[in-house]
Amino acid sequence: MELIAQYRSFGGWVKRYRHWSEILKCSMVFGIYLPPQAEHSNVPLLYWLSGLTCTDENFMQKAGAQRAASEHGIAIVCPDTSPRGCDLPDEDKDYDLGTGAGFYLNATQMPWAEHYKMYDYIKDELPRLLMEGFPLQDKSSISGHSMGGHGALVLGLSNPDQFESMSAFAPICCPSQCPWGIKAFSQYLGDDRNNWKKYDASTLIELTDKKLPLLIDQGMDDEFLTKQLKLDEFMERLKAVNYPVQVDRHDGYDHSYFFIASFIDKHISFHAKYLKTV
Repeated sequence: MELIAQYRSFGGWVKRYRHWSEILKCSMVFGIYLPPQAEHSNVPLLYWLSGLTCTDENFMQKAGAQRAASEHGIAIVCPDTSPRGCDLPDEDKDYDLGTGAGFYLNATQMPWAEHYKMYDYIKDELPRLLMEGFPLQDKSSISGHSMGGHGALVLGLSNPDQFESMSAFAPICCPSQCPWGIKAFSQYLGDDRNNWKKYDASTLIELTDKKLPLLIDQGMDDEFLTKQLKLDEFMERLKAVNYPVQVDRHDGYDHSYFFIASFIDKHISFHAKYLKTV
C-alpha cells in the first residue's frame, strides 16, 4: 500500500492509501480513520459504503464521524464506489453507471465483468488487506448511504457471519424495482432478473436465517424516496419475515450529507453496542 495523505483528527488519524487490486484489476484508493486507541491496541472496524458519484473522500470530509469514532474506539474504512480509469466504453458517460456507480456487485456482462467486481473486493480483498496492514480486531460492522446503503444491506444480509451489525442512510432498498437499479443491473448482470436477486435486499431479506441488528434512517424530504429508494416496500418485506429493524424517519431532511452528518453519531453508537467497544 502507498500512503498518499494523512490528517490528524480527534486524536487519531485520517489516512488515504492507494493499492493494486487483483480482483478489480486496477489501482484503488481507500480512506481509513484510525482512532487514538489504535496506537496501543487492536480496534473494531466499521465499513462505510458511499453513494453514486462519491469517492473515498466524501464521507471522511463531510460526515463528521471522526469524533464519535474516536470516543468509541472504532476504525472506519471508506472504499471507493467503483473501479476507476479502466478505459471501458461509456465508463464515464452517465453518473449512475460506470465510474462512481459500481453498485457493490460482481458484474457478469462485458465490458464490465473484468473490472466491476466490487462485491468481492469489499467482501474478500479489502478485509485481507486491512487485517494485514492495520491494528484491527477481527470484528466489523457495515453501513452506507443510498447506493452504499444498498451495498451495506446486500453484503450484511449475504454474509451475516462476517458482520456484527448493519445500518443505512436512505438506502436503495429494492433496486430491481427502481430506475437506478434496473439500469445498473441490466448492464452489469444482464436481462435475466433471476441473476439480480442476490444483489437485491428486498429479496435477500426473505432468505437469510441469521438476523443482524439493523438501523435505517430516512429523510422524508428526500427527492428520491418514492421513485428510487422504496423504503415502504422494503418495510413490508421486513414485517413479513419478522426481521427486527429500527427505522427512523426525519421530517425536513433530504438526501444530502447534511442529513448524514446530523445522525452519524447515532449510527456509530448503534454499531458500538454490537462491536462491544468501551
